[in-house]
Amino acid sequence: MPQQPPVRSSVPRPQRPDASMSLITNVMDHSLDDGYAEAAARKRARGEGAGMPKTLRARLGLAGGLVLAALVVTVGAAQARVTAPVVARERQELIDRIDRETTAADKLESDVDALRDDVSDRQRSALRASGGSGQADLVGVLAGATTVHGPGVKVVVNDAKEASSGGDAANPRETSGFSDTGRVRDHDLQRVVNGLWASGAEAVAVNGQRLTALSAIRAAGDAILVDNRPLVPPYTVLAVGDGERLGSRFQDSPDGLYLHALEDNFDIRATIATQSDVRLPAAPSVIVRTAQPYTEKTEKGTS
Repeated sequence: MPQQPPVRSSVPRPQRPDASMSLITNVMDHSLDDGYAEAAARKRARGEGAGMPKTLRARLGLAGGLVLAALVVTVGAAQARVTAPVVARERQELIDRIDRETTAADKLESDVDALRDDVSDRQRSALRASGGSGQADLVGVLAGATTVHGPGVKVVVNDAKEASSGGDAANPRETSGFSDTGRVRDHDLQRVVNGLWASGAEAVAVNGQRLTALSAIRAAGDAILVDNRPLVPPYTVLAVGDGERLGSRFQDSPDGLYLHALEDNFDIRATIATQSDVRLPAAPSVIVRTAQPYTEKTEKGTS
């Protein structure tokens, strides 16, 4: 009777989870090429595998290399330890020198302020004592050498609540100096001050800085300088003069209309109010570049 062939199970063998990644699996299982693996096996069979050197000379060379490496590391650490206090000492000496120079500069600045005040007092005394013509007080007021008070106006100009950049190229503010159209610029403050002078102001001060014929309103970056002193908004402009008339003439002037245009177009905040008594300080110093004593002979010679 013929023998029946063995019955094979029809249940398939389970597939490996990484069967779809055969290439990656092969690389991981055979990280070393077969040729390299055979060469390494032959070297191990001959006793040439990796390990400690076998000869005395090789061992001495390895020991010398280790000693040299340790010596380099030790010398570097020692130098770093020696250099650290020197660097710290030099740094402290530099800080002390900066502190000394700063103290000396502050003292010199204080001396300059004291001398400037002394010069200003002498100039005011000379103006008060110059002749009996009754013009000394007027000259002192016009030159900014004396304090003044009287009726006038108060103009407060401030940046927009949310200063923005850009603007229409046809607008007169659209220049390289007016990229941020929501901020008050030195040109704006100049127009306000010049408009007050043209409207009949007898004396003007900006944030407590008395203006004279030699005063300058400039810009340094985003800051506005009055006589080289930086100002912080809001900018308060006080002017002594005929209060009602001065305020009315200024608002109707081209500079007053310019200020209103800034309010309407760029949200710059501005207020104008009449004051019954405005008090302005004297200028910090009055510099006389060219002067000639006034005498009756001089007047006759020029007439």
